[in-house]
Amino acid sequence: MKLFKPTMVAIALVSVLGCQEAKQEEKAAVLDTEVQKQAYGLGASIGMYMERNLEEHTKMGLSLDKDLIVKGFIESLEGKSQIEKEEIQTLLSNLEQTMRAKQQELAKKEAEASLAEGKKFLEENAKKDGVKVTESGIQYSVITEGSGEKPRATDTVEVHYKGTFLNGETFDSSYDRGQPTVFQLNRVIRGWTEGVQLMSVGSKYKFTIPSELAYGPVGNPPRIPGNSVLEFEIELLNIQKPEQPAQVGDKSE
Repeated sequence: MKLFKPTMVAIALVSVLGCQEAKQEEKAAVLDTEVQKQAYGLGASIGMYMERNLEEHTKMGLSLDKDLIVKGFIESLEGKSQIEKEEIQTLLSNLEQTMRAKQQELAKKEAEASLAEGKKFLEENAKKDGVKVTESGIQYSVITEGSGEKPRATDTVEVHYKGTFLNGETFDSSYDRGQPTVFQLNRVIRGWTEGVQLMSVGSKYKFTIPSELAYGPVGNPPRIPGNSVLEFEIELLNIQKPEQPAQVGDKSE
């Protein structure tokens, strides 16, 4: 059983921590015993969680009065809350709905911006030397051309790759994890399924994949916004063949 579940009510805890800077002098916490450290750690973990929560509120243009948060927190600890529990639950539910609406609005604006940016980028990138464009719209260039066989969509492949946004920021990388990735080729985004089939084992290509062949208008929250054109450097290391069952009468039996 979990000791606590951070909710909107816990906003007060991080506010208490934030207000300590305004006090002239604070007595340092005594952390001599394991139990004392556990108590402090519990408060700190909630505080760190709610710090991120408040940052998200500010990002959405919804700033809460910290003085009122602190007052509500302290008065509730003393059993003197000015608002009944049922009303608090309703207020926090309304706050959560407001945040969700603002998040959806922001996501829509980001998706619209990504669509325009991606269209312009694809038009310019297609003109570069060495860039080829498939019938579906995938753009690619050869970094290293291998001499091995090419995979089929139903094959399981082993690859190293790096995925970046158009601004060059890396959002995923098997190189960073220190080991290649293995997957069945027809169980990933369409741009990968089609693009990797162009490669021979030992090849390394750079792909620019239109959003409709990646994660589309919805994106892949929270990391990839909707309508994102994505770039990948992919190195095809191996095609894993399924083991064939032994045949009756086989000499190896």
